[in-house]
Formats: sequence, structure tokens, C-alpha cells
Amino acid sequence: MALPRILILYEYATLNGGEHSLLAIVDHVRREGFELVAAGPSHGPFARRLAEQAVALISFEIHSVSGIRRSQDELRGQLREVLTGSAPDLLHANSLSMSRLSGPVVQQMCVPSIGHVRDIVKLSAAAIADVNCHTRIIAVSQATRSWHVAHGMSEEKTHVVYNGVDLNKFQPRPATGYLHDELGLPRSPHLVGAIGQIGMRKGLDILFKAAERVVEGRDVHFIIVGQRHSQKREASEYEAELRRLAGDTPLAGRVHFLGTRDDIDRMLNELTLLVHAARQEPLGRVLLEGAAAGVPIIATDVGGTREIFSDGKSARIIPSESVDELAKAMGDLLDSVELQRELSMTARQCAIDTFAAPSAAAALVEHYRECLT
Repeated sequence: MALPRILILYEYATLNGGEHSLLAIVDHVRREGFELVAAGPSHGPFARRLAEQAVALISFEIHSVSGIRRSQDELRGQLREVLTGSAPDLLHANSLSMSRLSGPVVQQMCVPSIGHVRDIVKLSAAAIADVNCHTRIIAVSQATRSWHVAHGMSEEKTHVVYNGVDLNKFQPRPATGYLHDELGLPRSPHLVGAIGQIGMRKGLDILFKAAERVVEGRDVHFIIVGQRHSQKREASEYEAELRRLAGDTPLAGRVHFLGTRDDIDRMLNELTLLVHAARQEPLGRVLLEGAAAGVPIIATDVGGTREIFSDGKSARIIPSESVDELAKAMGDLLDSVELQRELSMTARQCAIDTFAAPSAAAALVEHYRECLT
């Protein structure tokens, strides 16, 4: 008897939070008796990682060869061809954009489907109607679900499944000093990390302003991992301002932009602190990975962050946009090995209890089965 075939529809060639979350559960879903096929850009790191995990790939190109995004009608026509050719038992759209694109198509073709909502953004009435065409909608946090249901997404169809993290890949380990060596630093400075796309939503400007206070009298450097994806003028200007702040006194020489990295699991173990100063965050993947790695975390009280650290003890939670609170929290933790140790232990347990990849996969599989019955 053939295994139920799940077609995963994805948008990005790069590896962002949604892509990492999917990769973390592929093997677990397959062991539950499902065949996985993926449709999306056929090039790039995400396609390579899917191929490494033996997921068959179907080319579904969002952009033309000149880099221009194809029209909605063109993409929906392409999707109809993919669905006809691959004959999946269920389509899983792995992003909000792909959920909107695919909703009317799968409804018209009577294909059971799940739309995965990983963002907290305002949608038009037409976009909400498109997403509501799916058999079921998965939100990554209660905060994400509440936001969208309040704006018209189907309350009955929308459920919460937390992302999962690989607890073996991300785990506490002694620091090796390799990152200090790479940066040409002695082993003594504290390393404070911020990981994610470079954009206003991530609040790096708040981090830099707080860092200006924290460096006084402390041996500390700041590691910025990620890159800017948006090509909008305001996004480019925002990054330019960050780099200006990083190059001025008192931060000059203390801020290191490392771009995209594939060693996040190892890098987390080299950090004294992980800081996430986001202005909005549905369910920050880096927070799950940092918790699993046992890194002391400071995060802003936005979106689904309190759902990750619900015990109030596994991270230092501060208000968004507060330079004062962030500077104080960083100073407190940098000056106290005991506080660092307490947060490290409780954060790791939090990841074990709620965000293990097998648990996330089991919850998603249950939705697959319910959609197929």
C-alpha cells in the first residue's frame, strides 16, 4: 500500500526560520509513514538540504530568470500543473505567502491542504479569504493565531503547532574559543550574539544603543549573524545606520557582522549571552535554538516569546524598544556568572519540555491524518 504523499510548497531558496523548522522534522514525519515531496526553487541551500534528506524536489520557480517575481495568476497556473503531475494526498504550504497563493487552487482541485502561518503581519481581506480556503491552518504560536483570528482568519480551522528544535544538534557544550580565534580576539572578551535577518523588526538599533552603555568598563564584543533580504530603500538605509553606529565610538572595533553562517549550533556555545531585541516575533527560532544550547537569553516581550519562556525563569524578558531595560539586563548578566548559569539550565529544560523536534512532528502528523480522513 502506497504511503500518503505530502507535497510541501515552499517559497525561499535560502534557509530562514520556517525552512529550518521544516528540516528539523522531516525524518520524524517520514518515520510516521508519510512520503514527502517538495515543490519550490530548485537551487540554493534549502533545496540542497532537502535533497540531503532524500526529499524529492519538484521545480516551482517563484521568480523568472531575470529575478522578477511571477504574477499570482502565473504561479497558480504553475501550481495546478505541479498538483496534477505529482498527485499528492495533501499539500502543506510552508509559509504565509504560499498559503495565500495555494488556498484557492487546492480548494478548486479538492486537494486536502494545510496553510502554515509563521508571521504576524496585517493581511488584506482578499489574502485572509485565500488562506481560509485551506482545510486547516497551522499557526506557530498562540500569539500568531490570536492576531490572525482577530483579523478574520478562520477560528475553527486555525490551530497552534510549535516549531521543534533538534536537541542533539543544539545542546550545551564547553566553549572552544574558535570564534574568538576567527575574530582575532584573545579568549577573555565576552561575546554577545544577535542572530536573524537584518531589518527593523529585529531591533538591532536598540541593541546597539544599549551596547554603547554596556561596553563602558567591560570587555565585551557583539556578534551579528544574518543578512538583509529586503531590497527596499528604508531597509538599506536601516542597515547603513547600523553599520555607522557600529563604526563610531564607543562601539568601534567591538561589533562584528558575520553574515549568514552554517555553524549556528557551534557558535551558540561560544556566546556569553544571546540577545533578541525584536519589535515583533511570532516564535523566534533562534530563541528555541539558543534555549536548547543552554545560552543565557535576553528577549523582548513580543509575539510568542512568552510562550517559549512561560515559566518566567528561563530567560530575561524585557519590554520592547527599551534601551534602558536592555542595557541593565545585559550588564546584570555579564557581571554575574551565577545568573548566567541559572538561565542556562532552565532554558535547556524549557526546550526539552516543549520544543523537541519529535513532539513538533507528532503534532503536525496528527493534523495531516485528520485532514486526510
